[in-house]
Amino acid sequence: MEGRLMDLTRRTLLGGAIATAAAGAAALAAPPIPAAAAPTTPGAPGAQGLQGLQGLQGLQGLQGLQGRSLWREFTRNPYAHPNIPYIGRAGHYGGSRSFPRPRGPVVNVLDHGAKRDGSADSAPAINRAIEAAGRRGGGIVTVPPGTYRVDDVIRIGYDNVVLRGAGSSRTTLHATRSLTEIIGPYGSRYGGNKSAWSWAGGLIWICPRERWHTLTDAIKAEDWPFEGWTGNERDEFRTLTAIAAPARQGDWTVTVADPSRLRRGDRVLLRLTDDAGHTLLQHMAGDVEGARGYRWSDKTKLTSYVPYEWPCRVTAVRGRRVTLDRPLPLDARPGWRPELTTLIRPVTGSGVEGLTLDAVETPQAKHLLDKGYNGVALQCAWDCRVDDVRVNNVDNGFLLVAAKACTLRRTRVSGRGSHHPYCCREGSHDNLVEDFTIDARTVPAPPGTQLHGINVEGLSSYNVWSRGRMEMGTFDTHRGLPFADVRTDITVNNTGSHGGDASAGPLYGARFTHWNVRVVNGRAGCVKIDDIAPYSATAGISEVRQFGQIDVPDFTGPLHARVEAYGHPEAVWPRNLYEAQRRL
Repeated sequence: MEGRLMDLTRRTLLGGAIATAAAGAAALAAPPIPAAAAPTTPGAPGAQGLQGLQGLQGLQGLQGLQGRSLWREFTRNPYAHPNIPYIGRAGHYGGSRSFPRPRGPVVNVLDHGAKRDGSADSAPAINRAIEAAGRRGGGIVTVPPGTYRVDDVIRIGYDNVVLRGAGSSRTTLHATRSLTEIIGPYGSRYGGNKSAWSWAGGLIWICPRERWHTLTDAIKAEDWPFEGWTGNERDEFRTLTAIAAPARQGDWTVTVADPSRLRRGDRVLLRLTDDAGHTLLQHMAGDVEGARGYRWSDKTKLTSYVPYEWPCRVTAVRGRRVTLDRPLPLDARPGWRPELTTLIRPVTGSGVEGLTLDAVETPQAKHLLDKGYNGVALQCAWDCRVDDVRVNNVDNGFLLVAAKACTLRRTRVSGRGSHHPYCCREGSHDNLVEDFTIDARTVPAPPGTQLHGINVEGLSSYNVWSRGRMEMGTFDTHRGLPFADVRTDITVNNTGSHGGDASAGPLYGARFTHWNVRVVNGRAGCVKIDDIAPYSATAGISEVRQFGQIDVPDFTGPLHARVEAYGHPEAVWPRNLYEAQRRL
């Protein structure tokens, strides 16, 4: 497996280097294509026109045409392209390449009683050090080289606090207990004996302090705490102003009824409320004809995610015109009562760097019965980061739960196998996961377990997975109508399967994009999506075949999906969709 992945990656990089040299190192768009030669990519599912072109795949010039027309289209309409989302500002502080140093003290966990020889529980000392930095407005909490036993959750509930080890190969937190042992059983709001630790919570948990207490109290009371941006029962928000005029997806500026409560730099929440005909959900599906006839009313899990909540920052207020830090993710139509509101105070500017979280090795639990040996969770976190962090022997690796504009860079999931190596749910938006690795499991999977991969669900939108290496797992779109998410420049041994409750509704909304994906075992499931995802783009993926899990489209009729450079990842241009959008 290792050799196959390495060989494919080298060949792909070589092909990319040749293509880049031929096109010019600084070029973002392809050279001009003669109008007579340019093919028209069909919009119907299956992309029969491009399939016909595959018989001519020996003609390198035609391959080049296949791999560049979508990008050229996008550059002419980057904020409202019908198939490809604008994700050029995904990640920490609009995609900033650097992680700023928090202002404040440097606090050493050894000074608070941590033991780096593993001889005693160091969780209280680490949490005291975090508390000391947090109370002073933020700072760096250093964890020197060593192995630290932790018998409790490491909680980061303050802004601008970074827990920093000496590197993932030098600092290890050895977790001895699960979240079930530490906090208690966390049951599902949908009944049965399912454990919500299968998709929530982390042994390192970035989460507002107020939300942490609400969450743990609710778990102990066997009540379900809402995990989104506006609190339990969604009654804790306050309307700042209505949006007074219709706006379109891709607009950066909206007209509001009353700008008096808005200031430059404010963090606010755009809320869109569905109507009785579920036209908002239809819009998330691209307004395809089949979405109008889809039965939305009995999708109780999906409808519990509405209103759609999208955090954003105000960058300018000029009269009643308010400019946001990103283009609108959807139309703001009057029938959906668009408004800007307050939200739960998120954790901002905090992070985890340079360490390994090693859970005590236990057999992987049966599906949905996870005990909560989970890695790093970012919940109601905004502009936070995780860098050079490995999690080992975990049930779930890295979890984004109502997370906004966070960056996970150089992260790795390893060990005995995970249910969700990466999880993105409950209205998580604009996050970036790059330079990530999912290692092959070290022991066979026990009977009754499940493996997903890089998960997204629950109306989560505009999230990016870039430059990944997956030795197992799949592109797990877990129902709940996620839309406008991108996976680009990834090598995958496609061994997992997606999940999702039927009550969570469709697998895909509009503008899902898979761009330059090398599939080493030829499995199509969850990667080639033109026959199931409306207004999607599948560009530059390996030739694949169906086997195992095969899905029936949620929507009847034309899906208006696009396929380009199928079977030729080396022909697609640009190589990495996210990096190219950043440079636009």
